[in-house]
Amino acid sequence: MSEQQKNPNLEAEQVLNSETQNETVEELLEPEVEVLEEVTENDELAKALEEVAQYKEAALRSQADAQNVRRRAEQDVEKAHKFGVEKFAKSIVNVADNLERALASAPATGESDPVREGVELTLKDLIETLARFEVKVVDPHGEPFNPELHQAITMVPNPELEPNTVMDVVQKGYTLHGRLLRPAMVVVSSAA
Repeated sequence: MSEQQKNPNLEAEQVLNSETQNETVEELLEPEVEVLEEVTENDELAKALEEVAQYKEAALRSQADAQNVRRRAEQDVEKAHKFGVEKFAKSIVNVADNLERALASAPATGESDPVREGVELTLKDLIETLARFEVKVVDPHGEPFNPELHQAITMVPNPELEPNTVMDVVQKGYTLHGRLLRPAMVVVSSAA
């Protein structure tokens, strides 16, 4: 005889034990399910916070870009105001050169010459007007040669001067708001 036949309640006990174990397993798993739900909610919250951070960073970047564009536009306008007269100034400095040449070619006599005085006054007024618009003369006679402001025409040996010193200015240079408008054409000394 088998055990089941001897004890008919054994099968019922086994089923009851099995159900009890299932209930115990379910009770044990319930907190894990709750934890999983919390973890899922936390993951969603973390993802949402990450998206918020990304959007915030994107907004800050676009704001910084807009500020940079505005600043660059202001600088461009400022440069346009400063250097808008550059072409005009380049043409006018040629007039100053011609007036200086006229004075150099006219002999200076002891008598008052109304034409010479007129040219001198015109040149003086022109130079003052150029200075009002920040056009400055570069006359480097006796200064060290500066390739940013001077253009050397030739080098002449001269033992009396330091090498690379401007000996003679053939044509004056000009700057506009500190920017070179025209380099001074110079003769530079070299070592003898």
